[in-house]
Formats: sequence, C-alpha cells, structure tokens
Amino acid sequence: MNYLTRKQHMKHRRLPLSLLVLALFTACSPWLAQSKKTQEALWKASPQYRDGKFSNPTAQPPLSLRDGLTMIPEFLFGDQERKPNKPLPRQQVDLTAFMHLGSNHLSATWLGHSSLLINVDGFKLLSDPVFAKRVSPLGPTRYSGDLPVSIGQLPLVDAVLVSHDHYDHLNKSSIQALGEKTALFITSLGVGNRLVEWGIPRAKVRELDWWETLSIGKSMKIISTPAQHFSGRGLTDRNRTLWTSWVVEGPRHRIYISGDSGYFDGFAEIGERYGPFDMTFVECGAYNERWRYVHMFPEESVQAHLDLRGDVLHPIHWGTLNLALHPWYEPMQRLRAAAEAAGIQAATPIVGQTTIYGEQLPQTVWWEDVTGPPETEKTHPHEH
Repeated sequence: MNYLTRKQHMKHRRLPLSLLVLALFTACSPWLAQSKKTQEALWKASPQYRDGKFSNPTAQPPLSLRDGLTMIPEFLFGDQERKPNKPLPRQQVDLTAFMHLGSNHLSATWLGHSSLLINVDGFKLLSDPVFAKRVSPLGPTRYSGDLPVSIGQLPLVDAVLVSHDHYDHLNKSSIQALGEKTALFITSLGVGNRLVEWGIPRAKVRELDWWETLSIGKSMKIISTPAQHFSGRGLTDRNRTLWTSWVVEGPRHRIYISGDSGYFDGFAEIGERYGPFDMTFVECGAYNERWRYVHMFPEESVQAHLDLRGDVLHPIHWGTLNLALHPWYEPMQRLRAAAEAAGIQAATPIVGQTTIYGEQLPQTVWWEDVTGPPETEKTHPHEH
C-alpha cells in the first residue's frame, strides 16, 4: 500500500496550541533546565562535531585563495544579469490556506528566498523567516522590494524552523519580532544559543542533531536530517554551529525542507527512511562550480527530489537576493526544463503566492515576463 493510500486510514485529532506546548515542555523539562555550558557539552558530543567544528557527510575541498580572489572582480564587475531590470511580481499573502485547521490540508506560501509559511494538517510552520529587506549589514537587498506580508499581520504560529545561521536564513530583527508569535523555535545544534542571546526565552528553543526527532503532541514530528553545507556569520565562527534539513511528518502529509545543501547521497537515505513526501522544498539557486559541494545546480535539485521520492517539487533559495554569479532567472529556466524531462510536477509561485497540495499548483513561467531590457526611463522637464 503506497503512502498516499495509507494516509487515508490514519486518524487525527487537532490539539490546541497550548496543549501541544505543555506536552512538549513537560517532556523536555530536563533539557530546559540545562545551562548554556551543559548544552555546549552536549552538542560538542555530536557525531558531526570533530576537532572543534561541525563537519559535512562528504569532505568538502577548501576554496583556494586563487578562486577566492578570482570571484571578487566577477562579483563586482561581471556582466551577467544578476539583478532583474524590472520590478518582480508579487502578491499580498492570503492567509486563508495558512489558517486552515483541517486535518487533511497541506499548503505553502512562498515569501521569497527560503522563507515559507507552511500548513501541515492544520499545524502552522514558518521556515527560515527573513522579513528584512537587507539580510545582513553589507548584504544585498531583496529584488522584490516590500515583503508580501508583515510579521504584524501574521497569526500565531505553532513553530519556527531555522535551518542554519547564515544571514539569509537567520535574521535577528525577524527572530526578535517573532518571539511573541510562537511558543517554539526549532533549530540546529548551537544556533539556539544565538537566539537566546537575542532575547528569545530558552524555554522556547529546541536544538536538534541530525536524525533526532521532536514529537509535538500525538500527531506531529519534526526530524532534523543531514545537509551538505556550512555555517558561520563572521570570520572566526565558521562551522561552530550545525546546519540541517527538515522532515515534517503530520498524520496525513509529509514534507521535506532542504535548507541549504549541495547534492549528496544523503537525499537517497532520507527518502528511504522517511519518504515518500507529498512536497519537497529544495534549494536551486546561488550555485557555482567552485562551491558545488554546498549548493546544488538546478538539475541536482530535481535529482534530489527524485532521491527523496517526492511528489510536488517547490524550489526555494532563488529569485530574491543577488548571491551568485549566474543570471537571476537561470535557476528556474534550468529547473523547469529538468523537471519536465523527468516528469515532475514543480510549483512556480510568485512571491506571496500559495500552493495548495492537490488543489492549487502555480505553474506560470512569470520570470520570462521580467527578463529583457529595462523599461525606458522617463525624463522630467527639469532634468538635464
């Protein structure tokens, strides 16, 4: 019996958020009492922790000094279409699907880059939330300008997932503003300490190592799964915290969220352990041959989806920020071609648009309307 058939025979009763949180915190009370020093001792005992740092499943060759120096002028003076010449389309978020409390509902609203509002069987998640227009002090601004929803407009969410500590996935002001919107932040080893430093109560933070499962109530599971990437927010903290991908298991639906990752054998193992998945959210942008161990080419994103045994592929980590050397629209051109060749359903929403599993699958090629020469600038009479 396949998974979609088995799901129809599973029973589910939605629990109020307060009961979920009470059950979680009661079960985890020993963890909550631990000091920062004790927590650090625990994550340093992780199988992923070696010689003072976390490590990848597959050894990553270091970027050579020559490659690093070569990229500087390419970033500064390259002639690729790394930014759109026209405003990107976006729509204000309709929260109807996100607020759906049905036990047989799966929807995802793309907020740009890797930020998602996801409803799994009535359980409301916010993944890698970055609501700032500029993701770091010196980083790029969003192509799409204003966000399609503000934190103030959001309802309470059951959990916030943070895959790793890079600026485009972990934003200080966003996390602080979300402190009153959720009872639970779930992240990878070491990242929780940063959230606490930013003012999030330690009782709200849960760190997971790879293959660890967090059960919430009787029906939801969040599993941390391996990824092939790295961490760090400065020059001295590289790989001091772990990076992760996520499996979310509801009573009727399963999803996978890649975070950031290069292509590796782990996708097949995750698919074998936890698949098939109704939807996979897989990164497909910011790639380059010189850092292919930590970011996937679009064709590899499609292969990862196949390895995971996914149904609908929802690409993330593209079309929002100038983080790579390829044209901004190229990830979707390549992914769409690879998906069609493989017979895969791919969701291609604009920023702010919602995909509803089994009901609403955005598939427009909207990026083609934005490529091309910039719009003619209007000259005012007083300008010379």
